Amino acid sequence: MIKKQTLIASLMLLCMGCINNAFGQLDTLQRIVPGRTNSAAQLKKPYIILISADGFRWDYAHKYHAKNLLALAKQGVEAESMLPSFPASTHANHFTLVSGLYPAHSGIVGNDFYDANRKEKFKPSDGTWFGEEPIWVTAEKQQLLTASFYWIDTQAPVKGIRPTYYYKPNKGKEIFVKDRVNAIRNWLNMPEDKRPHFIACYFPNADHAGHKFGPESAEVEEAVAFVDDAVGQMVDAVKETGLPVNFIFVSDHGMTLIDHDHPLAIPAVIDKNKFVVVSQGNYVCLHAKNTTDIMPLYEKLKAEKAAGYQVVLKRDMPENTHFKTADDKYDRIGDIMLMAKYPQIFTEKPPVGAHGFSPYEVKDNRATFYAWGPAFKQHMQIAPFENIEVYDVMTQILGLKGLPNDGKGTLAKEILK
Repeated sequence: MIKKQTLIASLMLLCMGCINNAFGQLDTLQRIVPGRTNSAAQLKKPYIILISADGFRWDYAHKYHAKNLLALAKQGVEAESMLPSFPASTHANHFTLVSGLYPAHSGIVGNDFYDANRKEKFKPSDGTWFGEEPIWVTAEKQQLLTASFYWIDTQAPVKGIRPTYYYKPNKGKEIFVKDRVNAIRNWLNMPEDKRPHFIACYFPNADHAGHKFGPESAEVEEAVAFVDDAVGQMVDAVKETGLPVNFIFVSDHGMTLIDHDHPLAIPAVIDKNKFVVVSQGNYVCLHAKNTTDIMPLYEKLKAEKAAGYQVVLKRDMPENTHFKTADDKYDRIGDIMLMAKYPQIFTEKPPVGAHGFSPYEVKDNRATFYAWGPAFKQHMQIAPFENIEVYDVMTQILGLKGLPNDGKGTLAKEILK
């Protein structure tokens, strides 16, 4: 009887494991791409650890007394804030950070979007959606090894290439901080021909808490403390290696309270047989199946004179969004845009906190940038800048031949020694 119960229990655990793995909930395994080594020319290059804390608003470290981050930023470079690219969403801005391209130029124009040529919606697990090259692909092509711990948009190979060492982004059970720190320590203690010089890490905690409880909540304060402690542990672990490691701490966007009591509804006048409708919360993209339907719907929407949003043609989007017709390299921006007026958003069940608004209009949507290490100037505070500038900083530190991008190189000149 005992043996039978043990067998049944074992089978149940096995089935649960299979189910969880099938849905990606317990996928905490490291993957290693075999056969790669650093070239001789790359062996003595410096190191970068790029840390992203999703939704970590520009003022969170000071507001919630993140002692490790504040002390480290004081040693190196602290930006007053960093300006996310429009739209201020997770997928779009994580790809901008590692490519230097505005979302409309990279093709990753949101968390959820439609491609008029493919006639389908974005699937981050499908590498064919990524037409541009992130820094880890550039580095691997130049025989400099890279690693990723949950970085957004590493679910699939980009241009057929993944980081040499990677953990897939995981929406279920996450790996404990000590295990992440151990992974980074182990990577940096590998033989120099196998050691990654670029490591990207991602923490979702502040974003999750901000959406559910709002940026002023005790839960966000706890999330900030969690990230701050994790960074402190990483820095301590890296010190043990004695390697010239440079840290860059960023976020993709901020977080703001929204009008929870007055959510915006998709206008009933839109014929979904004629338009593909994609809502991003702070805006809605309307993709016409036939271009002759664009202006008639535009005129109808304008005639409604809705108070909670603006109706804008793609060609008339504000210049500072870089989200106009001329910018739309992959034809993934709606022909008509419904732009919610802060603090309202399009949704049926509004969260407490949200993001996505222009950082020029809503300061709460601005992101964080701190950097420290041997490549950076010390005790430096800088003015806000666009996040397209981060890519050039990283390629210069690593001595990579970077690709053409939207950055002007001004940040690298300002903060690198």
